[in-house]
Amino acid sequence: MEQAPRIAAIQDISGFGRCSLTVVLPVLSAMGSQCCPLITASLSAHTAFPPSEHSVFLDLTGQMERTAAHWQELGITFDAIYSGFLGSARQIELIGRFYEQFRREDTVVLVDPVMGDNGKPYRTCTPQLCARMGELAAQADCITPNWTEAALLLGEDYANLPAGEAEVRSWLERLSLKGKRSVVLTGVSLAEGQVGAGYFDRAAGRTGFAMARQEPAHFPGTGDLFASVLLGAMVRGEALPEGVALAVDFVQRCVDHTLALGTPPLEGVQFEPMLGALLPQE
Repeated sequence: MEQAPRIAAIQDISGFGRCSLTVVLPVLSAMGSQCCPLITASLSAHTAFPPSEHSVFLDLTGQMERTAAHWQELGITFDAIYSGFLGSARQIELIGRFYEQFRREDTVVLVDPVMGDNGKPYRTCTPQLCARMGELAAQADCITPNWTEAALLLGEDYANLPAGEAEVRSWLERLSLKGKRSVVLTGVSLAEGQVGAGYFDRAAGRTGFAMARQEPAHFPGTGDLFASVLLGAMVRGEALPEGVALAVDFVQRCVDHTLALGTPPLEGVQFEPMLGALLPQE
């Protein structure tokens, strides 16, 4: 019996707004993997929406350990472990324990160190959580920070981001912990009108870039979309540069499609009609 690749997705779920598990589940499923959610928090809407007295943020830390214990009883194994938005600093300790329980020699561990954007941490990311995210990222085979998260991981001032290609490559190499992990840095722009990602590929020991046309809008959740496509490609056996190129192209196409439809940016990109482009090729 041929088993579909199985991925543990340690993420939150937001009732409204395309991000985290509402993106991760359909993307990884379309790419041929079985996605098993280990839910970190339940939100009424993602954190880019203005807070309200009716906003729901339910920290599910207490359920994570029990879920992992049940999975261990069932003898479940994973081809990849993928973490994103966390509900509390204590969850980092629980994820470390999850690695001990389920990580095999060939298990791909991807950490999307979700902490903030545009130079500011998200309102639910406490200083303690941000400080400890580096501990979790240090255990990853691949990390996918944006510029804000890269600056936090490196202890750099966001106001002093790299100014050119050579400096970006330097940051990528520093983030790789001397070549110990792959790094994909999102939101990189090396020329006017283009945006994409820079990467350090641990397997090849080199840096590179993938670019697409920059669209005139910002959509929450595109980081989750990007990381999910990248991981789906990696689990299918594609090399990191090919996975990065696919993710950059897919996100750009989804943004372009959503702009053409004119839906509110806060709702995220309408990726659903585009999922066919990610289906495994026969």
